[in-house]
Amino acid sequence: MKEHEHKREMRFPTWALCAAISLLLGVISPAAWGQDDECHPEEIPNLDQWLISGHADGEAEAFTHWDEDDPPEVSSRCAKCHSTPGFQDFLGVDGTGAGTVDNAAPIGTTVECIACHNDGTAVLDSVVMPSGIEVAGLGDEAVCMQCHQGRASKFTVDNAIADANVPDDDTVMEGARFVNIHYYAAAATKLGTVAKGGYQYDGKSYDAEFAHVQGIDTCIDCHDAHTLAIKVESCASCHPGVLTVEDLKDVRMVSSSRDYDGDGDVAEGIYHELDGLRNILYAAMQAYAGDAGAPIVYESHTYPYFFADTNGNGQADPDEASYANGYSAWTPRLLKAAYNYQTSLKDPGAFAHGGKYMIQLLYDSIEDLDAGLTAGLVRIDAGHFAGSEEAWRHWDEDGHVPGSCSKCHSATGLPFLLDEGVTVSQPLSNGMLCTTCHSSMEDFARHVVEEVEFPSGAVLSTGDLNSNVCTSCHQGRESGASVEGAIAGLDLDTVSDELRFINIHYFAAGANLFGAEAGGAYQYEGKVYRGRLGHVGGFDTCTECHDAHTLKVNEGTCANPFCHGGAAPQNIRKDPRDFDGDGSTTEGLAAEIASLREILYGAMLDYAADVANAPILYANNYPYFFNDSNGNGQVDAGENSYGNRYSSWTPRLLRTAYNYQYAKKDPGGFAHNGQYVIQVLYDSLEDLGSAVPVDMSGMVRP
Repeated sequence: MKEHEHKREMRFPTWALCAAISLLLGVISPAAWGQDDECHPEEIPNLDQWLISGHADGEAEAFTHWDEDDPPEVSSRCAKCHSTPGFQDFLGVDGTGAGTVDNAAPIGTTVECIACHNDGTAVLDSVVMPSGIEVAGLGDEAVCMQCHQGRASKFTVDNAIADANVPDDDTVMEGARFVNIHYYAAAATKLGTVAKGGYQYDGKSYDAEFAHVQGIDTCIDCHDAHTLAIKVESCASCHPGVLTVEDLKDVRMVSSSRDYDGDGDVAEGIYHELDGLRNILYAAMQAYAGDAGAPIVYESHTYPYFFADTNGNGQADPDEASYANGYSAWTPRLLKAAYNYQTSLKDPGAFAHGGKYMIQLLYDSIEDLDAGLTAGLVRIDAGHFAGSEEAWRHWDEDGHVPGSCSKCHSATGLPFLLDEGVTVSQPLSNGMLCTTCHSSMEDFARHVVEEVEFPSGAVLSTGDLNSNVCTSCHQGRESGASVEGAIAGLDLDTVSDELRFINIHYFAAGANLFGAEAGGAYQYEGKVYRGRLGHVGGFDTCTECHDAHTLKVNEGTCANPFCHGGAAPQNIRKDPRDFDGDGSTTEGLAAEIASLREILYGAMLDYAADVANAPILYANNYPYFFNDSNGNGQVDAGENSYGNRYSSWTPRLLRTAYNYQYAKKDPGGFAHNGQYVIQVLYDSLEDLGSAVPVDMSGMVRP
């Protein structure tokens, strides 16, 4: 059983009084209260609030489903969440073992005071989800999550498919039944891939626990613990216009800027995005099942929910929505999709509990049924908010983001650094939060960053406080000084076992922007390099050229005919010289850089083979440079593995490889300081040319 730690302040409820009263009463129904002369209903804290909640509704199906059974009792499979004695049994406060329900429970109870207020819940801090994954450090919401977790997971579906033992995903599984997540599995939605409550497709990555703003981030932060009502007044402080629960369906933040369901509306609430995706998925399921000759329909209020569409009209008619007509032509592919479809419906608050996780589940199910249907749909957000991606999920197995990475790869790392002056380990993140860049949630003022220290030691300022926040992370993790320190005192063309590849890291746009001032690239002795890129006023900072939230380039501004003649950014150039020597002086600066980089890579291959006597290859995965085992100049299967990483570094090859990676890992380098990048590539070619033949005829150094 894997444990996922949540670093969260422990908060225990004021349960003692209610627990003591309830213990005196025993486990009885509300009707019996008031008959005991020693304890009157008005003495029970929060009784009025509880009485109007779903937990107290003694007429609801959730508590009466077993009344007509023989014998009339709540089975041990259901008693944990559908009776007070069952939950006590699960907790072990009735003298049985904790963690299981040993006995059926009597009918006639709801979720009463003593269910949640007792010695067992007082110390409860973790939950074991249906996936078998234990989530710890939860505090009070651990009580809620014992029941609001569903009854199935990805692994339940996988096990059902494995048991069927069919040869492929499109073969009907004889005797297979629909796998149902169950109702109100809010914890599964909120925890995302931490709990794996949805069907997560192999090879895909998913958002982890949804993180809201501090203080409004747990079950009972958002819901009244007794009425269960949503605290709408808390929502309204950050979401203007939210006056009712229904209004929450229209909420969407700037971090959710994509058109997930492809309907062209990026202003509708996440609820509606989910609804759009769900409709596409249902249509895809019906098309898939129909093509297989076994049409399917869904009825949300009738078990087992999916039925054979006997007349093929696409509707669940009254005579079709019956247990006897339950759908039975399940293939693995259809079962996975149906499970996710149901999962998205059975948590009506999914849009608020973990909307991005649910978007990913629905998208992947659509893609699995018919990849063509995903044209126009969007699965993930802009990088800062793409919680499913490697930049945020890399440390999941560790349970925290280490201090060496937390500044830029956790939601709380940068604010901590700005407050304390140091970096320390931080909790796992699902992308950035508003509070990562904004110091106030009232007026959204940004953190004040007067100047930024770069990896070279240079302390610089863009002159714009907003952009200084950006360059706090978009600066790389190494510099030319790192390389110089590593190769100092070594012979330039002798392989040294003291050397390893030094990686600039990703999207070091700030280092490029400042050029020689930041010293991000390896700058050769005796050469002069461009400093900060000087652009026109009003378009000279990060947030003047990029949208601060979507990160998109404001291309419309770049294409102004008075500035760049309507050209797209990658096609822009002002200097007419032919830097790469290919005879073209009209191609964009991006093409010049790409060409020089390709020429440099070829020269590196020649140098590694002829001077280091160890052929080298580059691939887009860590640690990027690998041994070319068969010397064919191609990355073959198995060659780009960590065990085959390149280790025959000479100082000359190392500084060239560093600059090659530097030019590659800022895809906008052509715009951030294109001529600085060209200088670096040109000088690297020239340096290799002193050891192996390099044709630089026609090239020009800016």
